[in-house]
Amino acid sequence: MDYLQNLFTNPIIPLAILAGLGLFFVLFISPVQLWFQAFVSNAPVSLVGIFLMRFRKVNPAVIVNARIGAKKAGIDITTDALESLLLAGGNVNRVVHAVINANKAGIPLGFDTACAIDLAGRDVLDAVQTSVNPKVIDVPAQGSGMGTIDGVAGNGIQLKVKARVTVRTNLARLVGGATEATIVARVGQGIVSTIGAANDHMRVLENPRAIAKEVLSAGLDSGTAFDILSIDIADIIVGENIGARLNTDKAQADLKVAQAEAEKRRAMAVANEQEMRALVEENRAKVVLAEAEVPLAMAEAFRSGRLGVMDYYQMKNIQADTAMRTSIATPDKPTQPDRNPHE
Repeated sequence: MDYLQNLFTNPIIPLAILAGLGLFFVLFISPVQLWFQAFVSNAPVSLVGIFLMRFRKVNPAVIVNARIGAKKAGIDITTDALESLLLAGGNVNRVVHAVINANKAGIPLGFDTACAIDLAGRDVLDAVQTSVNPKVIDVPAQGSGMGTIDGVAGNGIQLKVKARVTVRTNLARLVGGATEATIVARVGQGIVSTIGAANDHMRVLENPRAIAKEVLSAGLDSGTAFDILSIDIADIIVGENIGARLNTDKAQADLKVAQAEAEKRRAMAVANEQEMRALVEENRAKVVLAEAEVPLAMAEAFRSGRLGVMDYYQMKNIQADTAMRTSIATPDKPTQPDRNPHE
């Protein structure tokens, strides 16, 4: 009796008992519950397999519940396949739900294909939902910083377009297929090209459906993870006259070029005038130098006897007579102020 009393008064003993009960529950009670749950749900799972899942660091509850859900939907998925997906980093619940939803909607989607889509980083459940319920993509995309897709018609008028593209996920092309951004870019490019091919912007305004028809016929969904169901033009706004603005800019540029050429020619003319004036002054200086040598030559002639005093006076008389005759023959001219050489 004292032994039993000492046994229960020792604090280590109750803790050991509780630990043993907890270990027993974890190792036996919980796996048995999962095994029984799978058994009564007609989705049997080996009890030994449930035990081994814990040693493989796999949550058996996730595997068993996923198998039960698939079995109830008429899809038999083995526990090994579910474990492989979970160990590879996949989302077991979303993959199983995606396969179930696709099966109920009549969309062919196998478990292996769904696993490949999930492991590729795509949301397979969202892809199946989009395949069942098509989604609408705005062009340009919201948050892209662009309000409209702008194109210029043949007559130079700018058109601003907003479009909505209805797409459905193509599960066969989901792995490796381009995303929504590619659809938005291709549709925007198609709208710009279609507007540019129109000779007059009024033809586009009269029949906006022609843009959607032309873009849709270009097969823009090739290589993407979607099938384009329809392209609808939500709004068309007439922008500015780009052609007139370009012509105006060109005329202003030509005017600046002409002004630059004229200024260049004027500068060259001024420089040439200055050179001519400098040349005239140089020649005048030479004349002054030559005239300065005349008195020296006359003095030398007087000293050498080659010129007499009477000869000198006779020469002066002739010069005076010539100057008088020239002044009589030439009428008086009004004096003009000297021009500014820089004018």
